[in-house]
Amino acid sequence: MRRRGVTVILGALLTALLAVGVMAAPLPYVVLKPGPTVNTLGTADGKDVIQVKKGETSTSTGQLRLTTVNVQSQVELVWAIGSWFSRKDAVVPRELIYPPNQTEKQVEQENAQEWTESQQSAVTVALTKLGYPVQTVVQSVTAGGAATGLLQANDVITTIDGGKVTDPGKLTDLVQAKPAGTALAVGYTRGGKAGTATVTTKADAKDGKTPRLGVQITTKQPSPYDIHIDLDKIGGPSAGLMFTLGILDKLEPADLTGGKIIAGTGTIDDGGNVGPIGGIPQKLVGAKSAGAQIFLVPKDNCAEALQNAVPGLPMAEVANVDDALTALKTFTSGGTPKPCSAS
Repeated sequence: MRRRGVTVILGALLTALLAVGVMAAPLPYVVLKPGPTVNTLGTADGKDVIQVKKGETSTSTGQLRLTTVNVQSQVELVWAIGSWFSRKDAVVPRELIYPPNQTEKQVEQENAQEWTESQQSAVTVALTKLGYPVQTVVQSVTAGGAATGLLQANDVITTIDGGKVTDPGKLTDLVQAKPAGTALAVGYTRGGKAGTATVTTKADAKDGKTPRLGVQITTKQPSPYDIHIDLDKIGGPSAGLMFTLGILDKLEPADLTGGKIIAGTGTIDDGGNVGPIGGIPQKLVGAKSAGAQIFLVPKDNCAEALQNAVPGLPMAEVANVDDALTALKTFTSGGTPKPCSAS
């Protein structure tokens, strides 16, 4: 009987240890949790988030808060169970955040690069809205090329046959819209003076057919401002919209916030378009906890946002920076911005 009792006790102990082992074993999942929010008009670690080192700025009575998601990369069963029943957290397959062909470090490096690019695009869009567009500039003229003797380095190309050149890609499209050997009227600005040159395109030496203008192109965006964004330990492109709005608020005399706490998310490209992001349920929760009075949602995230709506936090649908500015003006004037729709 004693031997049998010992066996039962040892069996129970072994079962308990196995259960603990299972509960503590790492799973192929990660947990998404509401992360901190940051006021882009405020400070972080004692320094302004948006720093304007040259040019006049204004102050705001409200806040423009970017939102984040924390990723718990090592998940044990006990944590996963708790998160599955949480309204704030989400348990998702690990491969959605960390693809099998990438290490965690590689993903972090990619997120850091996207973070930097989002800041650059935010500056580009804000300055463009303020009347300082990106210029398509001749970097050099190809020797013996179509533009030799007609265009010069530092010429700002403005039009091709009347079509407005808004960026290097548009320039290429306009030049290649007609076959090689076509005479094009190239509008440019040189030393602040407008001019026009008639340039007959030549076929590319490699394929013998693609029309070329015979210039190397770069871009510039002259402005009276020197803008830097100083915020570490956050990655990805999703703060682009809120950075753009923060820069505009600092550089424009008007207070875009109207004293309100406004949160939001969304990528931004150089054209001012707002793109979708991940973790919208967690970002909504984080925004509400930070006291946000409205949340700017990328149009393509609206269906998911509606499914995860947070009581007391209205949402406005935005597809571009103009939509966001309109939403702010409407909200701070006491109106109701365009709400999210599921379609």
